[in-house]
Amino acid sequence: MKLQNFIDGKWIANEDLQTIPVINPADGEQLAEVPLSTKDQVDEAVAAAKSAQKKWALVPAPRRAEYLYEIGFKLKEKKEYLAQILTKEMGKVIEEARGEVQEGIDMALYMAGEGRRLFGETTPSELADKFAMSVRAPVGVVSLITPWNFPIAIATWKAFPAIVAGNTVVWKPSIETPLMAYEMAKIFEEVGLPKGVANVVFGTGTSVGTEMVKHPDVKIISFTGSNETGSKVAELGGKHLKKVSLEMGGKNAVIVMDDANLQLAVEGIVWSAFGTAGQRCTACSRIIVHKDVKDELEEMLVEAISKLTIGNGLDPTIKIGPVINRSALEKIQHYVDIGKSEGATLLVGGRALTAPPFDKGFYFEPTIFTDVKNDMTIAQEEIFGPVVSIISVDSLEEAIEVNNSVKFGLSSSIFSQDINKLFIAQRDLDTGIVYINAGTTGAEIHLPFGGTKGTGNGHRDSGQAALDVYTEWKSIYVDYSGKLQRAQIDIEN
Repeated sequence: MKLQNFIDGKWIANEDLQTIPVINPADGEQLAEVPLSTKDQVDEAVAAAKSAQKKWALVPAPRRAEYLYEIGFKLKEKKEYLAQILTKEMGKVIEEARGEVQEGIDMALYMAGEGRRLFGETTPSELADKFAMSVRAPVGVVSLITPWNFPIAIATWKAFPAIVAGNTVVWKPSIETPLMAYEMAKIFEEVGLPKGVANVVFGTGTSVGTEMVKHPDVKIISFTGSNETGSKVAELGGKHLKKVSLEMGGKNAVIVMDDANLQLAVEGIVWSAFGTAGQRCTACSRIIVHKDVKDELEEMLVEAISKLTIGNGLDPTIKIGPVINRSALEKIQHYVDIGKSEGATLLVGGRALTAPPFDKGFYFEPTIFTDVKNDMTIAQEEIFGPVVSIISVDSLEEAIEVNNSVKFGLSSSIFSQDINKLFIAQRDLDTGIVYINAGTTGAEIHLPFGGTKGTGNGHRDSGQAALDVYTEWKSIYVDYSGKLQRAQIDIEN
């Protein structure tokens, strides 16, 4: 099957475009061919979105929201079908794939509700016979650049608030996982979303992504991906005076204090570190543990990891699927080798699995380093794989200092039974998300998702905060005094 771009409500064949295969990372099966679009397709999609936006902005927000309700119902109807496709193209285990589709459902229904809650403010004027208020206004054409690790959830975080606010969308999904975007475009078509409101253009970041950022008619860029690419998007977007929303890397830590429920901590760490084979921006990459419980925690972690099953995520008994491709496998091995060379102790794992039945896919063992120093490479840089480092500390204050010492600030976690320690931690941990007695993971869809420092640039996906990315504030004054009033100038002291 050769995928087609979805532009202005139509499927565009573009038979002359080069294609590359979409590969199942679990077994090497070719699932489809994805086209590598060029500037011409970007221009076509942006033109369609720009034309559609003028009419779409005039549709009352509650009516725009009705399309999101329909999209949510379609996602629910197709949940298992979509989850199966998601597991095949990305590799995450089927229960996680179902959860990701559910996140898309939840976001559709939540943002549909915002169609009746795009609130502004009314405020008393400082002058007589004058009315003052603020309203949200759509911005125009929005370009979405989304990653392969959450091929539907992240797209819905971005597309649905943009659409309900009255913008139109041009979406460039990852070429590693284009099938979910293809299926979403089919749903847009099925619910009768007006032509041009949502467009999908397949291609690389170098060609399609760059052209979208540069295009004069694109007003907002929403990007999730690596820091290296995000920095380039920010630079290019800033040059063209565009609003740019970035969500990038993480080096998330779970703090385990000496009074923690260790069994609960182990369960949280295993899920956070090895779910999605560690390929989450919120994955636990560091365990900051009090020295008094370090040995016991390590023994429990080794035992828990020995029970994890690795393989094709379509098998419901499997807990860890493959990483996305060979390049990812090689990158993870590279970091493991660095950890060894820097003097960290390999507690468990550390190898790519290449013998049958793993030889046709891309699998890496769950890996834990201990005796890791905070200045080691593996304690500072994002690995994006099933590798975690244990760092020993003497106190809560030291644990918080270690947590905050990295350049990222997405998600953090602490396990303790001491309410005073917990309140200090939630205040002083410098991440955008803080979990208490649970592992590092993402957020529920009605709360802001994003981070501090190198993780982003201050904007947020999800929740009401996402609307701030896709709207501009407009202040409106109605003077019915029948005379010229000059605000502060005419106020009597």
